[in-house]
Amino acid sequence: MACHQRSASLPCIPHSTESKVEVELQGLQTQISSPSVTIDTMCDGLRRLGDIYNCIEEIMRLPSNQAGLSLPQNKKMVEEELERSLVLIDLCNSMQENLAHLKMSTQELQLVLKRGDDAAVQLKVESFIRLAKQAQKPFKKITSSKATAEDCRLVRLLAETREMSVTLIESTSLLLPKQFAATKGSKWFPYQGSIQSSP
Repeated sequence: MACHQRSASLPCIPHSTESKVEVELQGLQTQISSPSVTIDTMCDGLRRLGDIYNCIEEIMRLPSNQAGLSLPQNKKMVEEELERSLVLIDLCNSMQENLAHLKMSTQELQLVLKRGDDAAVQLKVESFIRLAKQAQKPFKKITSSKATAEDCRLVRLLAETREMSVTLIESTSLLLPKQFAATKGSKWFPYQGSIQSSP
């Protein structure tokens, strides 16, 4: 839980300066918006996001912040943000299942590639693309609900971090099939762009 131990990118954040978390979120947004983003970039982004959540948790545990969040004008905002966070947890569970299916599909494809059975490879490729499209479906159900300037600063931080989580997971789900297609070559993935299209 201590952010001091987990990441060199996010050193210990003084509890009085939530602005440092905001700076880290902005840096993360810049990192994943780069046109040269890779799976390694996304993995690093997810690690940094975990550190941000740990530091927000520490900030929230401060008695002064706990008192502020329990005020009537903030309580409703906190409850609404918690509801949205539950949706994020559902999304993470769904993505975990989808990625497990993609991993299995990849392993099956590697086996048929070794056998050199072109027809079987083509079927496995098509199956992989269908699974990749399914992995992107949960994001259509997520409605964006960014915090406003009137919201409590800590609630805004939570909302911005949640939005960053959705962006990172969605970007990863789009990038994984593209990277897989690139490594397997154009012979089996002549229609890489179709991975993002609707089924």
